[in-house]
Amino acid sequence: METVPCTMKAWIYEQHGKPEDVLKLKSDVVVPELKEDQVLVKVMASGLNPVDNKRMLGIFVQAECPFPTVPGYDVAGVVVKVGSQVKNLKVGDEVYGNIHEKALDHPKQYGTLAEYTAVEERLLAPKPKNLSFAEAALLPVAIGTAYEGLQRCEFTAGQSILVLGGAGGVGSMAIQLAKHVFGASRVVATASTGKLELLRNLGADLAVDYTKENFEDLPEKFDVVYDCVGQCERAVKAMKEGGKVVIVIGAVTVPAFVFIVTSNGADLEKLNPYLESGKVKAVIDPNGIYPFSQTLEGLAYVDTGRVAGKVVIYPIQQDN
Repeated sequence: METVPCTMKAWIYEQHGKPEDVLKLKSDVVVPELKEDQVLVKVMASGLNPVDNKRMLGIFVQAECPFPTVPGYDVAGVVVKVGSQVKNLKVGDEVYGNIHEKALDHPKQYGTLAEYTAVEERLLAPKPKNLSFAEAALLPVAIGTAYEGLQRCEFTAGQSILVLGGAGGVGSMAIQLAKHVFGASRVVATASTGKLELLRNLGADLAVDYTKENFEDLPEKFDVVYDCVGQCERAVKAMKEGGKVVIVIGAVTVPAFVFIVTSNGADLEKLNPYLESGKVKAVIDPNGIYPFSQTLEGLAYVDTGRVAGKVVIYPIQQDN
């Protein structure tokens, strides 16, 4: 059994601001203490999300954790220690998940951009056997958000869906889940010119170039419009009468609804067979893998809004 050190390397910030101003790599951060329902995960890879940058800027300050803060939601790694109430996970298990149960409601002080992170067993799932740590680490927030959104709008087999921003982290998952898990009759998605092929590869029946045409002018309307870009007023025009609009970002125009993802290991576990069969794929941006020392560059790339799929920090451990 491996010995867990008392301190670790972690990216940490002590005040809100731009990542390049406030986020520092420190090597003497105390390894988090375990609560009885938690496991300690040796972090092999950490997926980055737009929310990491927003949290650091202090946008959600009313429900924040104390400083100093280690950012990061998504993790893939190996269990190295278990709390006294942990039921299923054991030392040596390879796991993945989103460590913050409520994304914006008092997230943990110690996130996943660190060599170790402590997380409740119920938020984790076994890592799909066919995925690398880097691939698994980019999934939890994106696939969890896509899945929860489709469930909340009661999306069912035979319905049609329009995904706005189909090449992004959540959008690329919404296309695949709608098609391969929920049984959509038709999937249409929007992206810029260079990303249309990606949409088709993920399962879109029609890929719309938003730089050349307006999706609300399409001859068809949709049961569900899944808006990952924040264009709610236009999204409502593309839905059928009695249809639904799901928003992941941006302002809301009734009758759309917004939600913030709740982390849930059981949902990930339900989706594992689709990942292991290759029906649903982890999408890493072609330039999206950054080593631990280049986390600031990775966050800056996420902030451009031009990512195809996801950005991941890998490797994190110096000994891999």
